[in-house]
Amino acid sequence: MLRYIGLRAVMALAVAFAVSLAAFFLLNIATDPAHAIAGEDATQEVVEAIRARYGLDQPLPVRYFEWLGGVLRGDFGESYYWHKPVAELVASRAGVTLTLAFSALAVTIAIAIPLGALAALNPNSWIDRFALGVAVSAQAVPNFWLGLIMIIIFAVTIPLFPVSGDDSWRHFVLPAIVLGASSVPAVMRLTRTGLLDVMSADYIRTARSKGYRGWSLLYRHALRNALLPVISVLAVQLGQKFGGSVITESIFAINGLGRLALESILGADIPTVQMLIFIFAIVFVAMNLLADILNAALDPRIRIG
Repeated sequence: MLRYIGLRAVMALAVAFAVSLAAFFLLNIATDPAHAIAGEDATQEVVEAIRARYGLDQPLPVRYFEWLGGVLRGDFGESYYWHKPVAELVASRAGVTLTLAFSALAVTIAIAIPLGALAALNPNSWIDRFALGVAVSAQAVPNFWLGLIMIIIFAVTIPLFPVSGDDSWRHFVLPAIVLGASSVPAVMRLTRTGLLDVMSADYIRTARSKGYRGWSLLYRHALRNALLPVISVLAVQLGQKFGGSVITESIFAINGLGRLALESILGADIPTVQMLIFIFAIVFVAMNLLADILNAALDPRIRIG
């Protein structure tokens, strides 16, 4: 198992390095940072002076390794748009995105696991079809459309929750539902499949012979084993929510990393954008690594050593 985890960790580092490389080169090739800093009306002399001041006149490989070395030292560079250290911008907004990501994951768990359990307890029934229909609908609905509908219904027509902001827990209810709904199909189907497999096991037949039925059978015997692979999938979903909150945060005007990424893109703030891409990739890779470790721990074919 230790060898398996080591190989996965090496692969995760390789992916993170590749993402940083691609993000840096693509962003710096797509636009000229010196022109972005100087503005559209700047003269060529001003642009050249900015290029020399920020070291943008050096070759791209040199600039990349200088940037990567700064990241390893904890120096994320300075924002062109806000004129602040990128690390300060990220630290000021990371907590909001983490709160939203964990809230969305809680919404996913609260909807997907009960639906999957209901479908597994009533296979090929109208309940099963209803659960699968909810899962398919949640997968088909875009986040931006669902967010606007939620605002119209629950913030304008029925003013239960605020339209925008992140000042209290009430501000996170609607965006958490919107962001969490996209993960319901995968978790629900995996829960249903896992429970159906477990329900045909010998120890479940033994439990039935002892008088266990319905939810008592599910809770006491089947659910624990069926949810083991779901836990690893939830780790991946958490990474996706952390890096995939750009649209949701923009719709609800939440000052998290997703909205910071959008504002940085609109402001041509290359240092902030490339750092956010790198952070999102690192979190996603880390969550995938955690999922691999959980799968290895739960797989009896992988031995420790």
